[in-house]
Amino acid sequence: MESVISVKDLRKTYIMGTTKVHALQSITLDIKKNEYVALMGPSGSGKSTLMNLLGCLDTPSSGEYDLNKTDVSTMTDNELAEVRNKEIGFIFQTFNLLPRLSALENVALPMVYSGSSKSARLDRAREVLENVGLGDRVDHKPNELSGGQRQRVAIARALVNGPSIILADEPTGNLDTKTSVEIMEILEKIHDQGNTIILVTHEPDIASHAHRIVRLRDGLVETDEINENIVRSDDPDHYYRVNQ
Repeated sequence: MESVISVKDLRKTYIMGTTKVHALQSITLDIKKNEYVALMGPSGSGKSTLMNLLGCLDTPSSGEYDLNKTDVSTMTDNELAEVRNKEIGFIFQTFNLLPRLSALENVALPMVYSGSSKSARLDRAREVLENVGLGDRVDHKPNELSGGQRQRVAIARALVNGPSIILADEPTGNLDTKTSVEIMEILEKIHDQGNTIILVTHEPDIASHAHRIVRLRDGLVETDEINENIVRSDDPDHYYRVNQ
């Protein structure tokens, strides 16, 4: 199967005063279409830096990055913004919702740059919210929703433009165990529908849902292994275990 992400000798160095910090030393990685990959590693391992580069939120100091066969490593900020909007959906630990907007308006926001009419944007946002089980919460503002509901809104926003890749950065970090299971179940359904998912987490039980686990240390790939014991959230035994 073809690669949707291919990075070769990717490096990122930050200048902090007179000090050079080598956040990524040399990363070579291929992620194929419809893979479900977890990026793991201790604090300072480079996983957040790699996530920012893969998500076109930052550019590498050197190396190559092909996203869907397009070299994005030398793109301008405006070009990267266009790629992000079309190709990638982001899910963050802190939800990143705008407090004054309703769930519906938050989800429709990424479509503003797509050129579609307001009514078309809101129709699409409503459809995606219904798909994540929030059809009855479209007019609620973030402070009127639980943490799990806010993350569902964030997932709907990530899906609204129909991206091929979902980047989830610690998506259950602010949620209790039961709600985390529900969010992971939604991610599994998204993967089942054909999306490529890249999950950043430091929690082994969350990473266990992925089909492949890449561990980083000191800006390098330490291990890259197929997960032989994939956990499914819709497995009754899993619900039983997390509620003990």
